Amino acid sequence: MKAVFTIAFAGTMLAGLGYAMNSSLSAPDVHVSYATNECVKVVNYTDEIFSCDNLPSKFNHVWVQ
Repeated sequence: MKAVFTIAFAGTMLAGLGYAMNSSLSAPDVHVSYATNECVKVVNYTDEIFSCDNLPSKFNHVWVQ
């Protein structure tokens, strides 16, 4: 019985980790200037196209010069 619980728990944790990594890695990178604190460029990793005028709700914030 303990083995079934352990396998179910580990499977749930691995599925959650996979989901979190997938959503993190597919989020676009938004390059923001140090000096002006404004968007410089958006790097898209999926078929959805985002730009500085059309930022997604979730993204990876990257500081650039």
